[in-house]
Amino acid sequence: MGPDDVEWVREFSEPELKRVFGASTYFRGKGYFDAGHVRDLTVAPDELGALVTGSGRHVYEVEVTRSGRRLDNWCSCPMGRSCKHVAAVMLAARARLRQRPASTTWESQLAHLIKLGDASATAGRALALEFSVPTLHYGAAVSRITLQPLREGARTPWVKTGASWGDITQPWRAAELNPAHRAALAQLHLLSPDNAYSYGVPATVDLASLGPLAWPLLRRAVSAGVVLLAGEGLRSVRIGDDSATVALDLTRSADGGITARPRVSLVDPDAPGRVLLFGNPAHGVGQLDGGALTLWPLAAPPAEGLDRLLADGKAVEIPAEDVNRFLTLYYPALARTGAVSTSDGTVEAPEIVPPVLHLTLTHLPGHVTHLRWGFAYPSPVAGQGPTVVPLAHAAGDPPRDVPVERRLTEAVVALLSVVGASLLEATPRPVLIAHHELQGMAAAAFLADVLPHLLEAGVQVQEEGDAVAYEEASEAPVVLLTADDTEDRDWFNLHITVSVDGQEVPFEELFRALAAGDDALLLDSGTWFRLDIPELQDLRRLIEEARELTDGSPNGPLRIGPYQAALWEELVELGVIARQSKRWLASVERLLPDADRPAPALPDGIRATLRPYQLRGYEWLAALWDARLGGVLADDMGLGKTLQTLALLERAREAGELDGTPVLVVAPASVVGTWADEAAKFAPGLNVAVITATGKRRGDTVAAAVAGAHVVVTSYTLMRLEDAEYRALQWSGLILDEAQFVKNHRSRTYQAARRLGAPFTLAITGTPLENSLMDLWSMLSLSAPGLFPRPDHFTERFRKPIENERDLLALETLRRRIKPFVLRRTKREVVQELPEKIEQVQRVELTPAHRRVYDKYLHRERQRVLGMLEDMDRNRVAIFRALTKLRQLALDPVLVDAEHASGAPSAKVAALVEQVTELAAEGHRALVFSSFTGYLKLVREALSEAGISHVYLDGHTRDRPARIAAFREGEDPVFLISLKAGGFGLTLTEADYVFVLDPWWNPAAESQAIDRTHRIGQTRSVNVYRMVSEDTIEEKVVALQERKRDLFTSVIDSGSFSSGAITAADIRGLFDE
Repeated sequence: MGPDDVEWVREFSEPELKRVFGASTYFRGKGYFDAGHVRDLTVAPDELGALVTGSGRHVYEVEVTRSGRRLDNWCSCPMGRSCKHVAAVMLAARARLRQRPASTTWESQLAHLIKLGDASATAGRALALEFSVPTLHYGAAVSRITLQPLREGARTPWVKTGASWGDITQPWRAAELNPAHRAALAQLHLLSPDNAYSYGVPATVDLASLGPLAWPLLRRAVSAGVVLLAGEGLRSVRIGDDSATVALDLTRSADGGITARPRVSLVDPDAPGRVLLFGNPAHGVGQLDGGALTLWPLAAPPAEGLDRLLADGKAVEIPAEDVNRFLTLYYPALARTGAVSTSDGTVEAPEIVPPVLHLTLTHLPGHVTHLRWGFAYPSPVAGQGPTVVPLAHAAGDPPRDVPVERRLTEAVVALLSVVGASLLEATPRPVLIAHHELQGMAAAAFLADVLPHLLEAGVQVQEEGDAVAYEEASEAPVVLLTADDTEDRDWFNLHITVSVDGQEVPFEELFRALAAGDDALLLDSGTWFRLDIPELQDLRRLIEEARELTDGSPNGPLRIGPYQAALWEELVELGVIARQSKRWLASVERLLPDADRPAPALPDGIRATLRPYQLRGYEWLAALWDARLGGVLADDMGLGKTLQTLALLERAREAGELDGTPVLVVAPASVVGTWADEAAKFAPGLNVAVITATGKRRGDTVAAAVAGAHVVVTSYTLMRLEDAEYRALQWSGLILDEAQFVKNHRSRTYQAARRLGAPFTLAITGTPLENSLMDLWSMLSLSAPGLFPRPDHFTERFRKPIENERDLLALETLRRRIKPFVLRRTKREVVQELPEKIEQVQRVELTPAHRRVYDKYLHRERQRVLGMLEDMDRNRVAIFRALTKLRQLALDPVLVDAEHASGAPSAKVAALVEQVTELAAEGHRALVFSSFTGYLKLVREALSEAGISHVYLDGHTRDRPARIAAFREGEDPVFLISLKAGGFGLTLTEADYVFVLDPWWNPAAESQAIDRTHRIGQTRSVNVYRMVSEDTIEEKVVALQERKRDLFTSVIDSGSFSSGAITAADIRGLFDE
């Protein structure tokens, strides 16, 4: 024992030993030590060993190892460890330490350095690996060998204690073991399935379960010094240096057959003993000869079934008559795995022909081609063609080259992904469809476009049946059009014929293909042509539109009327007119532009000089009248729409067309008198009857009131109230002035106009579209009823695409359709001498008191309105009532609640009074508009207090003409007008300033009011001020107006567009902060 061998025992004092073992065990061990029961004490670095005589004279072996400040110990007594016997040995070691003086400091330090430098001194206990073959496992196809670690013992060569797999894999339990040995075996154990368990680790591991990675680790353990021990059933163990292979060895038998016997390289086939395989699939092989076991890793797992043949030790006998089948079908499969050899050279290896991808095409009548995929293998019968097997594998198949099949299909799938994706199953990883049927154009396209690529890629193709010679048409399709008379004079039968290369195309088949979005159409002859050309796509759109004019059914007849002149013109652009009836030709020619057609002369009875654009308007009206078709005269305000219409009526009078059948003019009550005045002034030859009261007040019938008249003028209200009487009369025509009054096609006024049944209807309006495209539809459904017969079709084809989806194609189509029936000119286009109109927004800041009231109401109304937007249709009235309240609050809180009266005018009224005072002093005159009469009255009071004279007009004013005349003929500088009362029927060019006190939802109504002064006859620039209260709902309304102006411009003035109807999103935007 060296000087420092037992020094470490000093670290475990008697108090420390009491703590480690517990007081009871410690004192019982001390009794054993005091009684001299410890003998044969041996000491090694960090280790103790001894024999202890226990009760009953049993002798127990004790081993103690220090691991840092911990004692790892083992005893052969039933306790196993940390018992009284171990405590006795520790006390004996301490007693021996006391028998010699403690080593000096320098000796202890030098001994420690020597220990660090001497690897053998710190190598720890060596490890061994014991191999055993359990007796019960002999005879299995795959053998079982168990591995168990052992360690070098203090008194015997190898012991199991302290060297279990659990000890090796947990370093704190294996500090006394050789680190290199422990690391090598710990890595080996990581491969074991038992490694997943943190407790109850089995004492042995199965070599088969470790897999192929075990072999390099076993060799590394041997290199590190781990000893291989022979355990149960063995007398020696060795691991060979090379890797073995397992193959089927072929030899010729005497009768010409073949004997196939499994053979393991490196193993002497003539040596006695058994050959063992390890693993599933096998990764190792061993030869067991009289208890001597030699092990080799396998270079590759043996082919399926070879392990059983090897275990059985049997050979496969192939009769002579089956040798060709074996060599053709089975040998290639065995050769691909490397599992075949011929040790004596008696069997000649055949040439291996790989399979090819095979496609069978079966051509059936009706342009049907059936595709069937498979693989072609060489036939096992000499002289026969290849054997075709299906894509899917099935029981009983001969051996197949799966890797080659996979590569072939993957290559073709990659090709078809580019040129023929429809032949692939739409899965996350596309695969070939084993059986597939192509019909019509799909079959033609496959044969023309895809098949050449497959042949080039090496696919073997076999065709059955008669193939059709498909070819693309050499010429573009020719469209022939025919329009024939029907019994209904308002409609004509439309026939469309399409032919390619002299072959007529079945129309319904063509239309179905176009509607389905097909790329091409195949004819019975095999000729096909492309459908994705613009002309045919336009034809499909036009046909759909024509069908919607009648019942809209896919197979219904095609009919068009004179109102479809623009549609016919587009059809003519696509094809050739084969035939058209005289009546149809006459109807269409009146509407389509024709420079050679003479213009109608201006009637002699007109007492006015028409401007050039007014003459063109008169000519357009005359063409519609002659064709008995209606339209919409939508010229800008102030361009003389009434004069152009009077010229038309005078022409009809002079032609005798109004004798006994007058024209009915319906207008707002405020402008009924204006029509009579204008007629007397410009067409005095017209006998005009004016109806301004109901029959009860007049004391006669409508028939009596209009007797002898050429023109009858009445209001919308009176026409609606006496609807039946008006319908009972014959009319030459119906003229609807300010036709926005009938924009709601569900209203009684609209229905009364619709039922009148006049052969000619003209809608006159400067604003044919105010809120939605349905405004325009309503007017056209009265004036051009055959143009868009059904509102639901119009909504789906035009309103939704244009307003909601910004569909440019739908917008352009709508413009083309309405072009012959809607005439609109703006002042900027036709009146060069009209002075400038300057518009600006003037923002006015609320007073602090006004702001507090507004904000309080805003917070309350915002929560309420946003909650109602979930069902806007149901809550529409309540929502707009709340918005109206906020608009009034933005003007003056007193409009909502009298208790907010402050005695002082609102900031906007004060700003207005200040400006008009200055304007009046400079000789200017102003129109002041508001949509709230209550606010106008507040303005009137403020102007009176400021001493500014003014004229007032709202919807309740009885002496309207007198008020208008008072402003026009007088010198009052201000005319206060409610927006609705002054929106039409007024010419007030005497004013050159306009103030709009509150923005209105409908920008068209606002524009109409402003144009009371900016019209023909105005000689001065017109300044328009839109007064807007800052940070209120008014600013949001102004932004909303711009969007609605866009819709009007897009459809009527051919500009860019946006949607028009107020939506829930618009209202939410009004409350954005």
